[in-house]
Amino acid sequence: MSTTITRELKYQTLELLKDYQQFHSAKIRNQLVQLNLGLVRKEAHHWVNQCTESYEDLMQVGSLGLIRAIERFDVSKGNAFSSFALPYIRGEIQHYLRDKSSTVRIPRRWMTLRQQSVEIARQLRNEFDRQPTDAELATALGVSVEEWQEIRLAYQNREPISLDTPVGDAEDEGNSLGELVPDAQYRSFQLAQEDQIRLQQALVQLEQRTRQVLEFVFLQDLTQREVAEHLDISVVTVSRHVKKGLDFLKQLMVAGDN
Repeated sequence: MSTTITRELKYQTLELLKDYQQFHSAKIRNQLVQLNLGLVRKEAHHWVNQCTESYEDLMQVGSLGLIRAIERFDVSKGNAFSSFALPYIRGEIQHYLRDKSSTVRIPRRWMTLRQQSVEIARQLRNEFDRQPTDAELATALGVSVEEWQEIRLAYQNREPISLDTPVGDAEDEGNSLGELVPDAQYRSFQLAQEDQIRLQQALVQLEQRTRQVLEFVFLQDLTQREVAEHLDISVVTVSRHVKKGLDFLKQLMVAGDN
């Protein structure tokens, strides 16, 4: 798709989103879906080789996620719609696959590399006295950084997120991922699909350093001390970013419930 066409698509989408936010017309919503079906196709192509569901079924399910994104998008925040919509589309497909009890197939080569990474990561932690970076792990495994990140994300998407996941060091006073979810009924259970999507979308809105800190803490299970060493900042600074990020995410998620 040429730059001119892409720019025109973004402009048309934005104008229609403005109209939809004002009038909530089914006709406008359908136009938005047709304009942005490419986002659904991209996700459907990604998942069709990892499950037993048909491409057509994945397109239908992904389109539901696209509609959900259209309903929730706020033009005034200035975010790109494509970046906003992709987590909704992906989440809807993942939720469908889990409900259907379809096993997401991880290539055997990736399974082998993932098993090797556990021992390699331990060796590198002992050698460097810190958590290895994605680049260091990828080099040790003999793969590109992009492929290693895909492997890691494939395993993360395969497993449910626990609300009891700790925020930082053991001495922190009970901070956990569950604190981001205002509804108490979710505590001690798997993170609801809607909350996964909202968390992913909220992370995109954080400033870069705060987002990095939260990703290291939540997704890579680093302690605040390890994050400080990795980013070459103080533990106090890490703690401030964690608090700032959690406060911001909590505000966004509570606002989404109103």
